[in-house]
Amino acid sequence: MLPIQGLIDFHCHLDLYPDHAAAIHEAEAAGVFTLAVTTTPKAWPRNHELTRKTKHVRAALGLHPQLVSSRAAEIALWESLLPQTRFVGEVGLDAGPRFYKSLDAQKAVFTQVLKACAAAGGKIISVHSVRTATAVLDHIEEHLPPGSNRVILHWFNGSKSEAARAIEMGCYFSVNSNMLKSERATALIKTLPFSRLLTETDGPFTETAGRQSKPTDVAETVQLLAELHNTPVSTLIKKMNQNLRELLEQSR
Repeated sequence: MLPIQGLIDFHCHLDLYPDHAAAIHEAEAAGVFTLAVTTTPKAWPRNHELTRKTKHVRAALGLHPQLVSSRAAEIALWESLLPQTRFVGEVGLDAGPRFYKSLDAQKAVFTQVLKACAAAGGKIISVHSVRTATAVLDHIEEHLPPGSNRVILHWFNGSKSEAARAIEMGCYFSVNSNMLKSERATALIKTLPFSRLLTETDGPFTETAGRQSKPTDVAETVQLLAELHNTPVSTLIKKMNQNLRELLEQSR
C-alpha cells in the first residue's frame, strides 16, 4: 500500500462533497496537501473559514468558466476577495459543446482574472482549458507578464506543441489518474518535464474504486506516474514535493 503522508492533490472540489467539513478534515488528517478549488466567489467565505487554520489544505478563489454564462457578474465579487488569498482556481476557458456559446464572456472574465493577478502578484492559479489550450496560453501571455505569478494547467488536454509552448512560458501541469488511463493523455504526460508536474484528483468529478475520488486517492496517480516513468514511488513523491516547494517559493 502506498504511503499517504506527503502526497499532493493540487485540484479538488472539497466543497462539492456531501460533507464539506469532513472532506477537509480527512485530507488534513491524512497529511495530503490539498488545493480546494472553488467554482464561484460566493463559495469563498465558507471555504476560507474551514481551511484558514489547516496545515495541509488551502482554499482557492475561483469563477469556473462553465458557470460564466450565469455568473459573469460575480467577477466584481471575485476581485474584491482576491487580496485574501494567494491561490486562485478554478478559472479559465471551456469551448466544449455545452459552453461554447459563452466563450466570449468567458474570455472577458478570464482576462479580468489574469489582469487582477498580474496587478497583485504572488498568485498561484489553477487553470481549466478544455478545447481552449491555445486561447488560454494567448490570454496568459498577453495579460500575465512573467513575474511572481504561477500557472498550473489542470487536466490539460491540449496538443504536444501547445504543451511545449506552456512549458516555455513557465507553466506547471496537474495530472490525475483518469488522464493516466488514456493513451493520448499518457503520451502527452510522458513529454512533460518532471520538474513541472503535480498530482491531482479533481474529485468528486473522478472515481476511484467505483466511488467519488478523494484527496487520499491521489496515491493511485502517484503509482501510475511511477510506472510510466519507471521510477520508484518514493522518488516520485519526493520530486512532487520538491516541485510544490519551488512553486510556492517562486510565487512569493
